[in-house]
Amino acid sequence: MKARVTPIKPAIGATVEVDRADLCDPEVVETVREALERHSVLVFPRIGVSDAEQLAFTDALGPRMEFGTPAPGTDTQMPDVYKVSFEEALGGRKEYVQGTFFWHIDGVMMDRPPSKATLLSARQLSATGGETEFASLYAAYEELPEAEKQEIEGLRVFHSIEPSMKLIFDDPTPEQTALWRGDSRCLRPIVWTHDSGRKSLVIGYSADRVEGMPPADGRALLLRLIEWAAQPAFRYTHKWQDGDLVLWDNTGVMHRVRPYDETSGRKMHRTSIAGTEMVV
Repeated sequence: MKARVTPIKPAIGATVEVDRADLCDPEVVETVREALERHSVLVFPRIGVSDAEQLAFTDALGPRMEFGTPAPGTDTQMPDVYKVSFEEALGGRKEYVQGTFFWHIDGVMMDRPPSKATLLSARQLSATGGETEFASLYAAYEELPEAEKQEIEGLRVFHSIEPSMKLIFDDPTPEQTALWRGDSRCLRPIVWTHDSGRKSLVIGYSADRVEGMPPADGRALLLRLIEWAAQPAFRYTHKWQDGDLVLWDNTGVMHRVRPYDETSGRKMHRTSIAGTEMVV
């Protein structure tokens, strides 16, 4: 077998040992797809892919998510590789990078299917902090007591960027608040029944309030579910090494980066596999 998969935890995570030259081999691609379905987060230690290799692997698993026109933080020659960094030259506003310090699902607040999976490669690391944590929202739902499953079934939640921004800015200006509220805001079920029939929670710090519940009660419920999902049994913390590549199921995993200094030079390159399922 060209790829060897070793589980990290029962509920989440596995390492994949494979030669970089074999990443796009059909046998390897099928092994990776099956492992992603089973383990949700896959680590390719120190594999050291280039942007072109990362895009090719994304396409093999894909199709990739295309930006169409270069987004902030992308290279005009490779617009589908997003560079995650505090450096202004790499695009991105500081607060949006800080927003990744809180649990979230990529793209859940957009009016389109969220990306199916994300690939992130380490290009420059911070001396301290910068670990990425992942929590299985499949396992978190499956292990909920039946009474709590019944309590949340059918509930819907408003998602937006505003809640996480308010964790960064204690006293936002009216202009900042207006800007955040001008971004996408979507209503999502708290329990996502996937096309496969599998269920997962749809939570994170983009979750603003629960439809039909008093704001304080809804917020308490959401925070309780985040705490439940982030418990050690469902969580994997990845301490990055140079050249690591991590692939995760964005539809059933929430993630966050541990805070790091904005002058650290930390730089990660991200590609995404296009989503096909709306969160309904």
